Amino acid sequence: MYTFFISLFLLLTGFLIYSKVAEKTFCPDNRETPAVRMNDGVDYIPMPQWKVFLIQLLNIAGTGPVFGALSGAIFGPVVYIWIVFGCIFAGAVHDYMCGMISVRNNGASVSEIAGKYLGNGMRYFMRVFSLVLLIMCGVVFTTGPADLLAMLTPKSLNARFWLWVVTVYYLVATFVSIDKIIGKIYPLFGACLIFMALGVVFSLLLSDRFVMPELWNNFENQHAEGIPVWPFMFVTVACGAISGFHATQTPMMARCIKTEKQGRTVFYGAMIAEGVIALIWAAAGVTYYEDSQALLAAGGGCSAVVYNICRTSMGKLGALLAMVGVIVCPITSGDTAYRSARLIIADWFKLDQKNWKKRLLVTIPILGVGVIVSHMDYSTVWRCFSWSNQSLATISLWAAVIYLRQNGRNRTVAIIPAIFMGAVTMTYFVAAPEWLGYWWEKMNVKFDTYYIIALIAGVLFAVATLLVYKRNTGD
Repeated sequence: MYTFFISLFLLLTGFLIYSKVAEKTFCPDNRETPAVRMNDGVDYIPMPQWKVFLIQLLNIAGTGPVFGALSGAIFGPVVYIWIVFGCIFAGAVHDYMCGMISVRNNGASVSEIAGKYLGNGMRYFMRVFSLVLLIMCGVVFTTGPADLLAMLTPKSLNARFWLWVVTVYYLVATFVSIDKIIGKIYPLFGACLIFMALGVVFSLLLSDRFVMPELWNNFENQHAEGIPVWPFMFVTVACGAISGFHATQTPMMARCIKTEKQGRTVFYGAMIAEGVIALIWAAAGVTYYEDSQALLAAGGGCSAVVYNICRTSMGKLGALLAMVGVIVCPITSGDTAYRSARLIIADWFKLDQKNWKKRLLVTIPILGVGVIVSHMDYSTVWRCFSWSNQSLATISLWAAVIYLRQNGRNRTVAIIPAIFMGAVTMTYFVAAPEWLGYWWEKMNVKFDTYYIIALIAGVLFAVATLLVYKRNTGD
């Protein structure tokens, strides 16, 4: 219990102190924001800060800090360290810089920001890369809820039926102006996500059936299958610590904040709130299950784990909230993923989105591709998404480094997490079974051997990116 409270205290202190460091580094001022200057009644619409905060939280969260944290809990209480320090020094900085740089560039999408600060080659790469990531994200958050809805409804309403229902909803939500659906119902679902997490944590604290394990008594890798903490835990727990998906979402709210001063609360603050949610679910994972083997073996995957924890802790109300969490929340991330994809294409081809025909021209093909990809193996799509997600975060952080340098700001807040995440993604790419690890196994190379190679590759990649930066900038 002490570990949990210390972690919670550090997260809140991180917002109170380090968010001001990030803000002071960026230096927001009183200039008109894109929401005010470019109000088009579709994507650029000024909204109250509380509403933008809740929408941002739901956009970046969904079930990410729930499923990711529960998967990370398989490694044991050591996951707290990554959630806390990753969130404060990497994830929240990433979200704040991406959001504020977008504000300074008329609400530009992540691909256009990368192109401006990392070169045209990166612009074209990021346009394709981010679109692929967003469509994969949309697919992940379509098939999962569709399967769950099929389990809860009559057999005649199978997963394919619900897949089409969710897809039609995505078509409407992606097409209409941001204040029509997202602006009206997302704050409510954001509040549900927070309430669900609070219900779980209070049940943990008040129950005498469970004892929260302390980090200092369990400071080792507890993964039942012996998978190393580095880099696998750092990719498994993404949304609760740092996630490149957030870089695709922040431009939407960059087009809705009324003043630059709101950025600290909306962008940095929403990430800290997500970190708190992830911390709660990680604590639930290591507490409700006797060991990582039991958590790993839980039938039905993370959705079943969420349902069991909520039902155990809050009874029928908890079961209802669990269903909202594992069905509605991923859908709200899926539709904003497709909406972000529409904005990226619109920025790419300079298509005026105030014109409904041009909006529809972009929306339908995106959803069409999503429907096709949704028929692929779910686990394959998810594995590709997880690594791509953290790679996008690395690229976004380097764009922030260049922005800060060009504007004469201290680059330390962005360059350290950029180097760190570069090492994580390269190590994972070389070691993970869905990437180069697959070929190592085909060649009958033992994991202990190619894992060492992966570690060396990760370190060398981090050093190389730093040297390239110094050579190109003269720092």
